[in-house]
Amino acid sequence: MNTPLPQSDPDGLALVTGASGYIGGALVPVLLERRPVRVLTRSPDGIADRDWAQRVDVVVGDASDDDALRRALHGVQVAYYLIHSMDGGDFAARDRELARSFARLAGEAGVRRIVYLGGIHPKDGELSPHLASRAETGQILLDGPVPAACLQAAVVLGAGSASFAMLRHLTERLPVMVTPSWIDTPVQPIAVDDAVACLVAAAELPSEVNRAFDIGGPDVLSYRDLIETYAAVAGLRPRRIVSVPVLTPWLASHWVGAVTPVPAGLAKPLVGSLVHPVVRREEDFDAHLDAPARIGVREAIRSALGATPPDTGRRRLAMSAGAVAACVVVGSLATQPNSRWYRALDKPPWQPPPQTFGLVWTPLYATIAAVSAQHLTQLDREGRAVEATAYGRALGVNLTLNALWSVLFFRVRNLPVATAGAAALAASSADLARRASGTGTRRGALLGTYAAWTTFATALTASVWRRNAGSTR
Repeated sequence: MNTPLPQSDPDGLALVTGASGYIGGALVPVLLERRPVRVLTRSPDGIADRDWAQRVDVVVGDASDDDALRRALHGVQVAYYLIHSMDGGDFAARDRELARSFARLAGEAGVRRIVYLGGIHPKDGELSPHLASRAETGQILLDGPVPAACLQAAVVLGAGSASFAMLRHLTERLPVMVTPSWIDTPVQPIAVDDAVACLVAAAELPSEVNRAFDIGGPDVLSYRDLIETYAAVAGLRPRRIVSVPVLTPWLASHWVGAVTPVPAGLAKPLVGSLVHPVVRREEDFDAHLDAPARIGVREAIRSALGATPPDTGRRRLAMSAGAVAACVVVGSLATQPNSRWYRALDKPPWQPPPQTFGLVWTPLYATIAAVSAQHLTQLDREGRAVEATAYGRALGVNLTLNALWSVLFFRVRNLPVATAGAAALAASSADLARRASGTGTRRGALLGTYAAWTTFATALTASVWRRNAGSTR
């Protein structure tokens, strides 16, 4: 890691906002080597598992709360502003107001310097909404009462970074991929260690410095070359990449969200930043380092891979899809919708047409397999083995109940027991949705549709039972 040149007041208190995020979490332990650190966090649980959690002063509060900000900024010499709204609502207006409040209150508190990390962006041309918001945030801080150093970086490569996760999973999961034409746009990645070194050095700039700086590693290449480099370092076969001009950033972000564990809301700013060339226009900040950023792309990828758990996505998808397929086969073999017994049953008038069941169950089964694989993969990545084991067991029970219902209804022809089995399946499906929401509300919502359908199936089975009481066989 680069060592910043010592400047004035190296022991002053530093405030780090966004300490639960990737960059903030990497920055704090390095800062602790030279100065006391305070963090502002909405929930102490978000940093409880960090090695440095007991070595920092913690202020609990939200950056939108002026009182919490005043407490956090009291006595601070250097304030790191690492807050970004990723998506939802008018995120640009939210970022704008947060930056203005932070700059104003930092001035009132006597803060000596603000350090901000944004994205490299072209001076001319239309920016993506997220990149434009990052640029506006930096300008608000520069226009404030406290000298600011606004560092601007492209792709940050390191174990745990969203940029690296997107690169990794796209490359590993897609030997052949159709991509937007801007995959050939030049990009200048920076290793996380170099990015952190720059952030630390920025805290000690002379007081008269108030400007933006571009930072980046030594290599400039296209995102296509970045994918190929990752494949080579990871020992994968060369990827086949076909670029087309029809994938908009919005579509591409949802494509990334479907293929990788990176949510679409987080993929939007990552994808949006690649539409434009993201290469340093100047290298002025290097004068404030012992040595310029020196970790190349290959070394950064190799280091990140060494600290990253193996990708279990394909294995988890195969397991989930196999279990669902077995359930479908057993259920299909047991189902006899054309049997004389079934046709003779008195059915409620609100029962859907027969073709509806196939139209509903097909996407539901695909959803169960895909969401379960994504949920289990994320649990693996986060080291939550106990939860992964529990979910696997719950999924096995659920699919067993799913197949068993067809046996009880069409083969055993015991409507009371089939109703009880349907109720157990609905309860199990709701439990799966609850568990899946632990790694994302969207996953819980998707499995919630399964729980809703099985609840409907329970009501339908119970109605058939009531209408045919006394002649269940």
